[in-house]
Amino acid sequence: MAQLIGGLLDAIRAEYLAHEWDGLRPSHIRVLSAVPDRGVSITELAARVGMTKQGCGQFATTLVGSGHLTESRGADRRTRLVTRTPRGDRTLERFSGVMDALEGRWRVAVGERRYATFRAVLSELAAPPTGSAEGLPPG
Repeated sequence: MAQLIGGLLDAIRAEYLAHEWDGLRPSHIRVLSAVPDRGVSITELAARVGMTKQGCGQFATTLVGSGHLTESRGADRRTRLVTRTPRGDRTLERFSGVMDALEGRWRVAVGERRYATFRAVLSELAAPPTGSAEGLPPG
């Protein structure tokens, strides 16, 4: 299974690299896409993307420098908040279009019904675990 998923990730990576992203890596896009419209603290953003606060802060600094995010301070002045800029929004819209086109090719390759099933199962498997405190399914 790891090889199969790896093959899909390779296809996604190849599609990404076929376009110019102003020096942004896929990991930058992942962080950028986790910033809600209202903005977010670096601590919350790090939790959303599964990174350390320090690592996420470095990514945010890069994205501020490239004009994809702006930063401000929270009410207590210790909290660093980031918000997407119009450039960040355009980059995400463009990325979404590139990924939609790739999914469209996959949908054509296997058929609408099979692709819908694949997407539903993938969404289910990628969802956070539910159930007991150990993350195990109930029962």
